[in-house]
Amino acid sequence: MVSDELWARIRPLLPVVPRRTDHPGRKRLDDRKVLSGILFVLYTGIAWEFLPQELGFGSGMTCWRRLRDWHAAGVWQKLHELLLAELHAAGRLDWSKAVMDSSHIRALKGGPKTGPSPVDRGKPGSKHHVIADGNGIPLAVTLTGGNRNDVTQVMPLLRAIPPVRGRRGQPRQRPEVLYADRGYDHDKYRRLVRASGVKPVIARRGIEHGSGLGVHRWVIEQTIALLHWFRRLRIRWEIRDDIHEAFMT
Repeated sequence: MVSDELWARIRPLLPVVPRRTDHPGRKRLDDRKVLSGILFVLYTGIAWEFLPQELGFGSGMTCWRRLRDWHAAGVWQKLHELLLAELHAAGRLDWSKAVMDSSHIRALKGGPKTGPSPVDRGKPGSKHHVIADGNGIPLAVTLTGGNRNDVTQVMPLLRAIPPVRGRRGQPRQRPEVLYADRGYDHDKYRRLVRASGVKPVIARRGIEHGSGLGVHRWVIEQTIALLHWFRRLRIRWEIRDDIHEAFMT
């Protein structure tokens, strides 16, 4: 399930766990097989305890623990930055503009970073906040409660964009222009965005539709749709926010 190309990038990022010599116990399951199990859960949305043993990916709890530990070690963030650097080196990132948006999901078990959703009759929910480049490639994601206003994530999303290497000179971290819909309409945040060296182009409330921003913003809707193609991201089953953030990253 894990391609050779992907595994070649991930393997150097995984922490080395030395085997105990005094009480070695059962041999640790191969990391590549466990990663396949994690991806199987992400793709299918299956519960950890129902992960089929005959697939050879180990138990659901083994996969859950590795996902937790690798996320804590920054493996997924490092992989994201590595792939962004490869795209930047190949000229595949469009830094002329960035687009941000959010999507609400149900959080059936509650937990940190959930809240009563204003779009789902007050039921517990979370929000995925995403900022992407002009081609729709995700630059950063954040997770909040479903009752958090989108505008509160403008600066956290901008700051979450990592320094992207891959070319000579200083790493690139800021787009030239930021596009967003009416949910981000606030002059305070326009000033903050402008102060960070980015030009804000944000639709204003109270004016007729047809601003023309749709020709720029459609890529973020496509990006969020592709993220939610992974069934484990359509509904938040994890009580722990770090586990859900690991899947997001």
